[in-house]
Amino acid sequence: MGSCPTCLTDPAALLVVDASTVINLNASGCARRVIQALPNRVLVVDIVPDELEKGRHRQRQDADLLHDLATNKIIEIVSLDATGEGYFEQLVVGDAKDTLDDGEAATIGHAVSVNGIAVFDESKARRICAERFPALRLACTVDIFTHPVVRGALGNDGVADAVFNALCHGRMRVFQHHVDWVVGLIGPDRAAVCTSLPNSVRLPRPKSAGARTKK
Repeated sequence: MGSCPTCLTDPAALLVVDASTVINLNASGCARRVIQALPNRVLVVDIVPDELEKGRHRQRQDADLLHDLATNKIIEIVSLDATGEGYFEQLVVGDAKDTLDDGEAATIGHAVSVNGIAVFDESKARRICAERFPALRLACTVDIFTHPVVRGALGNDGVADAVFNALCHGRMRVFQHHVDWVVGLIGPDRAAVCTSLPNSVRLPRPKSAGARTKK
């Protein structure tokens, strides 16, 4: 497995994670160990648990799992301050192409307000942040799994299983700059069954038109 440096290089930064990251960490099967290994405080805005409650009708337990993490002080549930509320309003009002759902907007609003790092896996949200909050530091779930302390706590096999579980059960999205690392970590056979990975790494490559077949 090749190295894939994480962007989470500031141990003092607050990590503000959205619903997609919570779902992926829960799906990994080792959320507690992963979060406890991190040197950073991990925060969730109180709008996110409400979003996760909506998953109950699909038999998802993420709301309960997040509650357990918060009860055990592994994740902190926080509320938006007045500054964060202002950013939140900016992100939920307007044309659909330039607005976000409440959980993503709250995550970004709080991260901007506290000068933290917003952790989510949505490309649209990343685009909007780049346009409106260029100084905001961004990360994704894979950045957590690539963190050296997480890899040290779980070992390479443990991280590989955690990432595979997050892909299969959480449908974790992987940005292009992480794809090669993820496939190298879990192997091509397991990558082939992860539908959230790009088709380019999941499906067999067609033979070139000029290739000769052996007789």
